[in-house]
Amino acid sequence: MAMRVSPVTLAHRGGSGPPLVLLHGFLDTWRTWELVLPALERRHEVLAPTLAGHLGGPPLEGAAGEDAVIGAAERAMDDAGFVTAHVAGNSLGGYLALRLAERGRAESVVALAPAGGWTAGDESYRELLRLQATMHEQVKAIAPRAQALLRTPDGRRRAMRFVTERFEHIPADLIAHQILAVAGAPGALPLIENAMSAEWTVDAERIECPVRIVWGTEDRLLPWPSAASRYREDWLPNADWVELDGVGHCPQLDVPEVTAALILERTAA
Repeated sequence: MAMRVSPVTLAHRGGSGPPLVLLHGFLDTWRTWELVLPALERRHEVLAPTLAGHLGGPPLEGAAGEDAVIGAAERAMDDAGFVTAHVAGNSLGGYLALRLAERGRAESVVALAPAGGWTAGDESYRELLRLQATMHEQVKAIAPRAQALLRTPDGRRRAMRFVTERFEHIPADLIAHQILAVAGAPGALPLIENAMSAEWTVDAERIECPVRIVWGTEDRLLPWPSAASRYREDWLPNADWVELDGVGHCPQLDVPEVTAALILERTAA
């Protein structure tokens, strides 16, 4: 039987309660949150936009920098009528969640392995960006064969190896979408080029809302604890820190029940 891949959409909105915005990571889409949505939407009206320059998201406007991506996220909030909201984000989305908090748009933040926390002078993030550029090009080549790749457990494990430690519970349709997202992000290379020279900083003094930072010990893209250095030592040492043993880069996919509970604990505080 052929595997069906759901159509790409700009954003997801559902549930009821206080507003909650979910921001995905680089080369991903809003669908990374699918496994946590049922729990979150029982307590919140959830908006999960696809970021600018990503598959199904709005086009980048002007330079392909973080301001363009943050600006598009703010417009999504404005269009939804959210002056402020609880915000949770993963990787790039975690960094953007903190930047939204700087702008007074967040009631609380849960940042899952937020980008940007490597030590000043540490150039390892450039290797990560080069890896992501290579992944983008390689996955473009294999994307037409995604259905064949995902027919076996080994193929599904290989597809998710950089982002999760567990894959058996993730629907094949969602894994296929992850492949298409990596391959199909129209702004991938401009965003990577800009990120090479970006300042990557967080003005913690402007963040007045509660912050929880969550990191998996088996993160292969932003390794714990080195990639969290500036968050832990300089920017947000007094945040509520949660370390997840044996979890990879995307806890919302790896351990969705745990992740949903960690977000809801913070939004209810």
